[in-house]
Amino acid sequence: MALRLKYGGRPGIAETIARLMGRHLDGGRQGALVAPVPLHRWRIWRRGYNQAALIAVALARRFGLEMIERIKATPPLKAMGPKERREAVRGAFRVAARHEPAVEGRDILLIDDVYTSGATADGCARVLKRAGAARVELLCWARVVRGGDR
Repeated sequence: MALRLKYGGRPGIAETIARLMGRHLDGGRQGALVAPVPLHRWRIWRRGYNQAALIAVALARRFGLEMIERIKATPPLKAMGPKERREAVRGAFRVAARHEPAVEGRDILLIDDVYTSGATADGCARVLKRAGAARVELLCWARVVRGGDR
């Protein structure tokens, strides 16, 4: 499902994924802000949408708004190892200035479609914590598990 959403031009799948991911949210997250992992504008132009944002929008009906921007284009990470991924996303994100006051002291629910090495999620979480977020939790649809990672 994640690959069809991400590469197959099937944005409607985001609603289904969000509905299923929503089962993992409890009432304790009331007041949390939702932040999808952002894509750089060039990737959005090529793909036509940000799959994490589509999922987050469906979840945000209960929680919040988008607040992270990707300010540096990065190459596709799928062929990179964990160390290369961390380096590729370094400096790629920032909290949008208009949202900085909303982040201070708040819990943030970071949304992504696939968790591979954690480099992207870590980069986003670091930016949110620097902006004053009290806590950042990640909710993703799928996790890549390789032989030694189990």
